[in-house]
Amino acid sequence: MSNPVETTGLTKRYGDLVAVQDLNLTVRPGEVYGFLGPNGAGKSTTLRMLLGLIRPSAGTLAVLGRGPGPGYLRGVGALIEGPAFYPHLSGRDNLRVLAGHAGVARARVAEVLRAVELTERARDRYATYSLGMKQRLGLAAALLKDPQLLILDEPTNGLDPAGMADMRVTIRGLAETGRTVLLSSHLLAEVQQTCDRVGVIAGGRLVAETTVAELGSGGVLRVVARPAREARDHLHRLLGTAAVRRDGDAFELSVDPERAAWINTELVGSGLEISELRWSEPDLERTFLELTGGQTDAR
Repeated sequence: MSNPVETTGLTKRYGDLVAVQDLNLTVRPGEVYGFLGPNGAGKSTTLRMLLGLIRPSAGTLAVLGRGPGPGYLRGVGALIEGPAFYPHLSGRDNLRVLAGHAGVARARVAEVLRAVELTERARDRYATYSLGMKQRLGLAAALLKDPQLLILDEPTNGLDPAGMADMRVTIRGLAETGRTVLLSSHLLAEVQQTCDRVGVIAGGRLVAETTVAELGSGGVLRVVARPAREARDHLHRLLGTAAVRRDGDAFELSVDPERAAWINTELVGSGLEISELRWSEPDLERTFLELTGGQTDAR
């Protein structure tokens, strides 16, 4: 089975501005892939190229094993830059209009409304929907053709915490049905809680592609020991200088957490006073900033 999304050297230029450069992206079957990066990093431009909305300046791409051409997006559903529906029509009637244009049976409308948990509000006018409900209706529209691949651009953008949580549960549920989901986000926590793998983009370039677990690896053993100078020298002898980092009154040790008891014994046995010894989980935000060169929400 081919990968649902493959790009090689994908590039998009607007005059002198290079929005995306030499992008090599791989999304595997059945996974939720997070396309993570600051606003303006090139995420939306990449998704638009995948959907045939804009043409690449260079490179190649394949979606569900096909390059651009007739039938290219037959197995793809997408939600890009928020949904757009008729405000005076109900959620159900909006989907019926779309189903008619897409050649999809009307029975499918009820199925997708159930999938996004909007059945009880299906008769209400779209204008009365909350932002979270509008996003869910947009996701229902993307599901109408029963796609193998879903491409979602910032699906939780503008949602309150409850709406974001609901959307995460919905996306994970879709993945459990065997679909592949590619979603872009500038929110590290969203990707961490939703995705299996992540590609990090900054300045139009892919700077990392890894699992969420690997992205969050690298916790440290935090030790506060006195006298500090003697503690530093002893830790250097035990672990080597590369594994020891000074952080104010504390030392951060790049070691396996199972070595904590041994380190404690060695330090106490050397006459040092230990006031803190704890495992510190990795700082994902710091990792993200290091990968993106310090960019946050805006370039």
